[in-house]
Amino acid sequence: MNTKWLSLVGVSVFVSVAPVRSQEFPVSPNGVRTLSPEGAIEPTGTWNLGTRAGDFIFVAGMRGIDPATNTLVPEPEDRIRQAFLNMQQIAESEGATLQDAVRIVVYVTDMYRYRPIVNQVQEELWGGAPYPPRTIIEVDRLNQDDIFEVEGTFYAPTRGRNR
Repeated sequence: MNTKWLSLVGVSVFVSVAPVRSQEFPVSPNGVRTLSPEGAIEPTGTWNLGTRAGDFIFVAGMRGIDPATNTLVPEPEDRIRQAFLNMQQIAESEGATLQDAVRIVVYVTDMYRYRPIVNQVQEELWGGAPYPPRTIIEVDRLNQDDIFEVEGTFYAPTRGRNR
């Protein structure tokens, strides 16, 4: 752990900073910590990539954005895979794997066209059953006219870890 001075509204506080995070945010009064791991995509608005609340990690809706360029991956299958990889990166930054997912929610703009690709990519990334509970919803439109988005909740106990 590194240490660092943090200034909030004119009040300086000495905090510990884990080296794997690209940006540190204040922890909420109840211990909810915002996640921003090194090499992840950059949020484009008033949202964060994820949070840790106790033993659970909540990952925001991830799309198929290439973290190196912060642009959408062009091909549908590659874009869907990249979205899952973006979600996986946030979960792994807190010690969770895809097998630790307790629930995922998928949004697609064309159920008939994209659900089979989602199933294929999920099977590939999970390496087979068991899979987490999943809700898949067809929506009219996503940000930047995207085709796919996935959000997830993961279980990663903090006991015995330096958190």
